[in-house]
Amino acid sequence: MKDNRNVDLENIAFNTMDKYGFNPVYPKQVIQEVNSIKGEITPADVPGAKDLRKLMWSSIDNYDSMDLDQIEYCEEGDNGEIHVKVAIADVDLFVSKNSEIDRYAAFNGTSVYTGVKTFPMLPDRLSGGISSLLPDDFHAAVVVEYTVFPDGSIKYGELYRALVANSAKLVYEEVGDWLEGKGPQPKKFHEIPGLAKQIRLQDEAAKRLKEFRRRNGSLELETPEAEVIMDGKSVKAIVEQRQNAARCLIEEFMVAANKTTTAFLDRAGIPMIHRVVRSPKYWDKIVAKAGEYGDRLPPDPDGKALSKFLIKQKERDTERFPDLSLTIVKLMGAGEYVAYRPGKEPVGHFALAETDYTHGTAPNRRYADLIIQRLVKSVLDERKSPYRYRELDELAEWLSDRDQMAKKAERFMLKAAAGVLLKKSIGKTFDAMVTGASEKGTYVRIFSPPVEGKVVRGGETLQVGDKVKVRLISTKPEKGYIDFEYQRG
Repeated sequence: MKDNRNVDLENIAFNTMDKYGFNPVYPKQVIQEVNSIKGEITPADVPGAKDLRKLMWSSIDNYDSMDLDQIEYCEEGDNGEIHVKVAIADVDLFVSKNSEIDRYAAFNGTSVYTGVKTFPMLPDRLSGGISSLLPDDFHAAVVVEYTVFPDGSIKYGELYRALVANSAKLVYEEVGDWLEGKGPQPKKFHEIPGLAKQIRLQDEAAKRLKEFRRRNGSLELETPEAEVIMDGKSVKAIVEQRQNAARCLIEEFMVAANKTTTAFLDRAGIPMIHRVVRSPKYWDKIVAKAGEYGDRLPPDPDGKALSKFLIKQKERDTERFPDLSLTIVKLMGAGEYVAYRPGKEPVGHFALAETDYTHGTAPNRRYADLIIQRLVKSVLDERKSPYRYRELDELAEWLSDRDQMAKKAERFMLKAAAGVLLKKSIGKTFDAMVTGASEKGTYVRIFSPPVEGKVVRGGETLQVGDKVKVRLISTKPEKGYIDFEYQRG
């Protein structure tokens, strides 16, 4: 293609979904089933649910997100305790196991966010409407409770059904800037008395949780994530999503909610799915990377030692810390899902320094979370588990693959969009960092715009984490190619 103005990125997105094994189009039977779902619920539809509609629930998400999976609420307790409630959308209420919708969702396994176009796991009428916790009406939810103590430790609470109403749909950037003293109060805070105080309390709980996890070896990682900004069908820009206080707040709340859910299912003694990150396969390379910074790590994988190293480097050089984080993440290996039977030795989550962990807070977006929700509800109803261990084992393997393929599809589309944006910069030299070096080739990430490409000329001896200069040779958006030449000196 000689003129990138004629590149049909949306068509490339559909082809990319197909390439990585996803079904980008909802079958007719799925649409028919979705259209037959009653759009409104009444308290009678959720017998036994607690009525928590009067609490000041709120959500924090991206400005354009409509598939809201969770909302949060806190209240102060005795002796400095903070009681946290996380309400998770009751997606299972509308998507029954083995329905047409469920089979489609299980096949794709996750929503895929290509930047150019989003491919929701569940049709918009569900994930962006009926089963989303939008502030339009009250909704059915499964609530996870836990208590945060002054030292950041937590006490697992109960899980139960509830009716909830979202008071405010807040945005990461606005809330984050306000919490960090960089921006004004969000408009909603002026409109809803007490909301600012509520978010301050949530922030305090999150800070405690984060500090406690840091002390116990959770890895301090800030991997750069790029976001495609579209103007109609044209690529306007590619920007880096900045980690801020609001994103940290939600991350900490979800980690604690997932730990609480895992403990709840473990007490019930039923098989479940764990989210794991195995002990790093390339620990020797992580040790070598730490050595480049003048630090020594033990010869065997040690999460606490790595955590201390990362915290120290973040304090030394905050601006470049995301680059180091990206290198460590690449060397650690990907997260995955595994079936777990209570009483067996868990694999654990190395990055979070957790032995037992799951994904259960995003049932609109991830199928593993919908499985966990069904398991929770079976315990609440004192019913037999809807999944046998062998079925969970097969699903865990499949969903691990879908998770990795989704990431590949998203990276491909980022390169396709970047290929359009960078066409005018062919011949320009960029600062970059090596993000991959193997027999398959050498890959680098440039910083502005924040995208990856392949070094097709020179650079045979480069190693992951090296800082280099590269010259842009060519781009092929339809193939996701961004090709560079290594510049010596």
